[in-house]
Amino acid sequence: MTTGNNAFSETERRGVYRAIHERRDVRSQFLPDPIPLDVLERLLQAAHHAPSVGFMQPWDFIVIESREVRASILALFEQENDKAAERYTGERKNLYRGLKLQGILESPLNLCITCDRRRGGPHVLGRNSIMETDLFSTCLAVQNLWLAARAEGVGVGWVSILDQAQLSKALNLPEHVYPVAYLCLGYVSEFLGQPELEAKGWRERLPLHELLHGDTWGRPLNPS
Repeated sequence: MTTGNNAFSETERRGVYRAIHERRDVRSQFLPDPIPLDVLERLLQAAHHAPSVGFMQPWDFIVIESREVRASILALFEQENDKAAERYTGERKNLYRGLKLQGILESPLNLCITCDRRRGGPHVLGRNSIMETDLFSTCLAVQNLWLAARAEGVGVGWVSILDQAQLSKALNLPEHVYPVAYLCLGYVSEFLGQPELEAKGWRERLPLHELLHGDTWGRPLNPS
């Protein structure tokens, strides 16, 4: 079997897979130590080198250090978190209330990754049929940054319990710019051995074999 000469070395491959499997959504383990500028630049370069449909590169990065701005975002989170808690009852509600779902003030740095929905003009190559590919591409930038951060020993937490319209107003975003991901960044005391929601009993990781299909939905996959 010919594999070519393009594969990484075994050590390099282990590093890539380690970053994937040990990446965590961090909320509770942030340290106050600042992220050095050279490390932040590497993380942003990693995000900026994500693939994008039609090479549109729809992302922008808002680096948020201001305590005042972060406090205003925390207020938005608390408002939406109270609404979310009302969706649950009984033990599930108590469990939800006991979860820490943000590190907005505890982390030394917040970062909002946005999607400019006009980037590339009205006719972006590859975007004729699926207009949401700009949003999908921006999510790839988020993942690139997240994996690079794990390799640098930097924790990342995605704060998704936010009203996007209110967040846009707080960050003074233009109408055509959508806030895809509001992230908390910082060095951490530890990376947990498993996702926090799994450890707290909220959800379990689904077995991969239950998610595999062959050729069409619902048909078994029979690898040759």
